[in-house]
Amino acid sequence: MTLSESPHRSATAPTICNPLLCEFYGVTDLQAVSGLLDLARLDRERRKAKGWWRHIPTMGNLAEYVAMEDVAVRIRTWQLALIPGLLQTADYIRALGVGSDSWTHPDEIEVLVTSRIKRQSRLWDDKPLEFHAVVWEAALRQQIGGPDVMSGQLNHLLEMAKRPNIHVQVLPFRVGAHHAVAGAFNIVSFADPGALDVGYSEGIATTLWVEGADGNEAYARAFDRVSRMSLSPHDSLNLIDAISKGYAGS
Repeated sequence: MTLSESPHRSATAPTICNPLLCEFYGVTDLQAVSGLLDLARLDRERRKAKGWWRHIPTMGNLAEYVAMEDVAVRIRTWQLALIPGLLQTADYIRALGVGSDSWTHPDEIEVLVTSRIKRQSRLWDDKPLEFHAVVWEAALRQQIGGPDVMSGQLNHLLEMAKRPNIHVQVLPFRVGAHHAVAGAFNIVSFADPGALDVGYSEGIATTLWVEGADGNEAYARAFDRVSRMSLSPHDSLNLIDAISKGYAGS
């Protein structure tokens, strides 16, 4: 999943609570209602966040995700086929744009490149985002843009993984069948007390938001399992380096 800034995406946005809904569903405990209302307030504040992404028409429904990404403290991502968006190089992003049918003009692709690179500033701003990425080995071997682009991309991945707030693991092919093969996803976490994590996954025509405690617990368990099945960070970087050198020699 690359979280592509496409105007053709649609989303099922997270839901929020109000007193009438609480009463309707039989939630009458004052402390519980107060907690739910606090979460609803935090959710509204996230949605109202105004930033540079609001001025990019091609951001489409992804603008809401980027608003949450902008105030998040941690993101965990599991990717099957692509390098995570926050770790992509400009050439890699450009190659993805060329290969997509969502953009038909070079200027649109350059807007995509600029916007995604700008999002990456969260990884080194004053309060850098904690980013834990687990990628399937296929993402390292899929030749997006050809050997030169992939060599540069994997070298960039190695450099980014040196930052203390960025953790990269690779799930190798030899693991075989695994429970997370069904799809990629992100888990976004916030600093606000009581704020629920937000699960995010992207399909061909729709996006899925999961904000309930049970749903996000399932995402968290899935991420923990795939992380445990993956190579250690040290061994992961050794594999990335070996694949990168293979591209450089081809």
